[in-house]
Parts: sequence; C-alpha cells; structure tokens
Amino acid sequence: MVVTIIGGGNMGSAIARGLVQGSVFRPGDITVVDISEAPLKALRDFNPVIRTALNKYDSVENADLIILAVKPWLVKETIANIRSGLDYSKQIVVSIAAGVSIRDLGEMLHKPDSEAALPALFRVIPNTAISIRQSVNLVATENASPEQKQLILKIFGELGYATLLDESKLNAGTALASCGIAYLFRYVRAAVLAGVEMGFYPKEAQTLVVKTMLGAASLLDETQENPEAEIDKVTTPGGITIKGLNELETHGFSAAIIKAMKASR
Repeated sequence: MVVTIIGGGNMGSAIARGLVQGSVFRPGDITVVDISEAPLKALRDFNPVIRTALNKYDSVENADLIILAVKPWLVKETIANIRSGLDYSKQIVVSIAAGVSIRDLGEMLHKPDSEAALPALFRVIPNTAISIRQSVNLVATENASPEQKQLILKIFGELGYATLLDESKLNAGTALASCGIAYLFRYVRAAVLAGVEMGFYPKEAQTLVVKTMLGAASLLDETQENPEAEIDKVTTPGGITIKGLNELETHGFSAAIIKAMKASR
C-alpha cells in the first residue's frame, strides 16, 4: 500500500515513524508533505527511504490512503489543494484533526461530478503516545466498507490500541484518552513533588511513580477488574492507604477528575 501524510508536525511525523515499524507499509511507500523543511529533514534523518515533499501534493494521486495531519483550521485549505487529484472510487481519506466532523469533511471533499461523490472517510483521534506506538486511537467512519474498516483498525492498531466508535462518542473519548494523558502526567508531576518533599531526588521519585502507574495499568488491563476492587486489596482497616485516599477525597480528587473530563469534552 501507498500512503501520503499531509502535515509533518508532531502527530504526522509520529504516525510516519510508527508506520515504518509496522507491517502494512514499506518506508519507500510513505510520503510526508509539509510546508516546512525542518520536520521533513528530521524524518529523512530517521529513515532516509521515507519520501518527503515540500508543499507539493502530487503524491496524493497514487496513494491508497491519505492522512490529513494538519491543524483543524488548515483542513479546508488542505482539502482544496488536493481534492482534484483524489480518486474517490479507490482511495481512503483519514483526518486526525480534532473537532472537524465527518460531515464537515464530506462537505469539503464533495465532488458532485465524479463517479463517487465521496471517498471512504475516517476520523481518528490519537494521543501523543503514538510516538512510541502506544497510543489510544479512536476511530469513526462513514462510507467505508467492512474491509476498509478492518484495514484502518489494523494500521492504527499497530500504533497502539484502536477501537471503532460512533462519531457521537468521539468528543467524550477524546477527553478520556487524548486529553486524559495530560491528566495522568499532571498526577505524575504532583506525586514527584511529594516524593522530593519526602527526601527523594526528582528522577528517583519519577521512576517509582511511573513504574507504579505502569504496573497498575497492566494489572487492570490483565484482570479487567473494577479499579475499586484493586483498591480494596491495598486498603487495610486503620492503615496508611485509607488515610491517603480520604485526604484525596477531602480535597475533591474524584470530583476534579470528573469535572476536568467533562470540561474537555
């Protein structure tokens, strides 16, 4: 397969780097287009076989998959630059622009005089862990065949975890998985500060906190237990854990997380 990624910023570059390590694309079948030379050079330094193009969109004509990895306010302009070169009867278009709905994309891409008025359309919401192929990738689609759905799930499944959702759930999913990664980082920062106050060096504290978080996540992923059941295993009557948990709730920990998620949605 051949793919063109339009946008070589943090997300576009991370996707390209991840695809190189996957099984669907060969490096020479990946083209990244950007308006700036710096990210393109960085990609060539990473793998010189990856193709790059400075503000040129010729590669979309021969691509099986086109990934729009530009900022939301640039999607309309980008589509205007590539629409005439697209063949909707055989190409798939994926957008990772937050807040640009499939309906919006359809209106921008619509070609009433072509054999197929619209291509197979996908929205994918990743998070920044895509740079290490550990992203949670939320996928919504329209006008796609079952085979095309499976293909996109396979491609983004090699970049972490991919799940197909109704588009109406994407905003809430974004709060949980895309914004949510920042909330976890904020917890790590706070825990590290506490560790420093208790006598650890910052790097020592961060290692302990991160390894604990990884272990906790792996435990829930493996057991599929309700997290409260795992909390109960740690919390003994009159013990130190319940004292800390009660302090968290006294200061609104759970309520703050819920409010943050709903605000991000």
